Amino acid sequence: MDQIVHKFLQVNGVKLHLAEVGNESSPAVVFVHGFPEIWYSWRHQMIAVAGAGFRAIALDCRGYGLSDPPPDINTFGFSDIVDDILAIIDSLAINKIFIVAKDAGVRPAYVFTLRYPTRVTGVIALGIPHTPFGGPRYLTELPEGFYINRWREPGRAEADFGRLDVKTVVRNIYILFSRSELPIASENQEIMDIVDGSTPLPSWFTEEDLSAYAALYEKSGFHNSLKVPYRVIEEEYGIEDPVIKNPMLLIVGEKDYFLKFPGIEDFIKSGMVKQFASDLEVEYLPEGGHFVQEQFPEKVNPLIIAFLRKHC
Repeated sequence: MDQIVHKFLQVNGVKLHLAEVGNESSPAVVFVHGFPEIWYSWRHQMIAVAGAGFRAIALDCRGYGLSDPPPDINTFGFSDIVDDILAIIDSLAINKIFIVAKDAGVRPAYVFTLRYPTRVTGVIALGIPHTPFGGPRYLTELPEGFYINRWREPGRAEADFGRLDVKTVVRNIYILFSRSELPIASENQEIMDIVDGSTPLPSWFTEEDLSAYAALYEKSGFHNSLKVPYRVIEEEYGIEDPVIKNPMLLIVGEKDYFLKFPGIEDFIKSGMVKQFASDLEVEYLPEGGHFVQEQFPEKVNPLIIAFLRKHC
């Protein structure tokens, strides 16, 4: 971790935090996190790809970690993160990138690839495939207590989280999202109440890791990171052709609760996913969960590096 360098870039009216390792002349790999993550969630992958001869760059998205919040939360959306990725690589004089994303980070990664296909050598996504834009089925097909339905309601999650210290909130979300069941609260229960206080952290997530996350969420809070992704799910992007034609790798943990979202497992395993990503490879990790890159870096890293070398 000591070899990772931290810097700040002023782009699009905000100061963004970047973590970087590797030779500046090497092919660039940009890592985009989801929620409740930050640049740190890619720590294992950054060291590995740099060791394989690539330049690893992980950002804290605006509103997350050490990056500035958006100037206006009311207009904050995924498109801002897309614009930030473009501004970052332009500022660093990088012509083409591999882009690696997980969870909510896949949406800006996919939109970036569709808007700027000549700037992307290849795409690697963890867990979430590229699906048609528009309102997803889970908004109407899953119960009111489904965590996304709850967190889309302005103020609901803020009040829920506000009863606890930041470290406990991050701890609870990591425990919830590491399970293979969908996080659904009962009618008179909040999402944080699903986790029993005596439940241990996943074995691969240490107290030191938790402290690193908590320190950054102490700085940023949760308000912006709840807006994006959860409250802009139906954002429109003005993209006419939604098919990603760049080389793409999807890494799926078969115990990821996301596979239980309505229609998702069939969408991937039936091959329908290739209608929206025409040059797609899919790799399955049978024991992998939602945070597969932190859980099994020794399995995920070789898949990433093999794809990078294949398409470099």
